[in-house]
Amino acid sequence: MYKIVKTYRQSIAATRFIGIKYGDEDRIDGSFSAKWHEWFATDYFNILESLLTNEFKSAYEDNNAYVGLMRWKDGEEFEYWIGMFTPEGTKVPEGYEYVDFPDSYLGVCWLHGSMEEIICNEEVCADKLSDDGYEVVADEKGAWWFFERYACPRFTEPDEEGKIILDICHYVK
Repeated sequence: MYKIVKTYRQSIAATRFIGIKYGDEDRIDGSFSAKWHEWFATDYFNILESLLTNEFKSAYEDNNAYVGLMRWKDGEEFEYWIGMFTPEGTKVPEGYEYVDFPDSYLGVCWLHGSMEEIICNEEVCADKLSDDGYEVVADEKGAWWFFERYACPRFTEPDEEGKIILDICHYVK
């Protein structure tokens, strides 16, 4: 069984998320796992990592993590992006797309458990953030943006129980 072991509010400067956008038609057995495997089998992340400046890397904790960014709005197609946050205004490499985000606050939940337990808990995390007094907010067009943040080493190095921590982040006031 997974546990939410930490929640907090994190301030981040304006960023440009650069990645590749996928939709429900890109799922295999309900998952985007095959797309992640494709990213690790190519140079997709290496190209994005080369865009991170030293100033950006020191701007806030976990800014160099790989991200599964999601956009949901009732009546519109669900979007799932794989990529990274980069400095505001970063030139977008060929073959990638981007989304710009203004100065923001994130509500961050740390989920502790096995991989199978911690994925697909974005709604649980939104509820927990609300219970903890954070107001989850939509963008100016009424869409909800949230993401999985695969921060190292807490995601990549299992603890003594063999469990890892996945960050689920929602934009909050």
